[in-house]
Amino acid sequence: MNCAQARDTARHVLAEHHAPEALVADVLTVVSELVSNAIRHGEGLTGFHITVSAGQVVIEVSDRSTLPPHLQPPSPNTPGGFGWPVVKTLAPGTFIRFHRTGKTITATLPTYVPPAH
Repeated sequence: MNCAQARDTARHVLAEHHAPEALVADVLTVVSELVSNAIRHGEGLTGFHITVSAGQVVIEVSDRSTLPPHLQPPSPNTPGGFGWPVVKTLAPGTFIRFHRTGKTITATLPTYVPPAH
């Protein structure tokens, strides 16, 4: 699976649940960042799963690396370095489970965002 396929899967799941466009945009951003990082830095994507239940969207992305994501210092010569902070901002409850064959990152986004006052 590549990033485009993961985003298509996420769009399909969210459409089944009539998710609002703002939530879809946030979920697609998190999916893109986690899947691309698994492919680029995690020695390959080994799993992708997305579910909607109990007022939340849960995204699970697995890869072969046992190294945790880390912040890259900004550099004009090296692109990127923004993905992990974006994921942590959109899904602050994100956590990492390490296992014998790598790691799984689980990101959770609420399906309901209270209106601003």
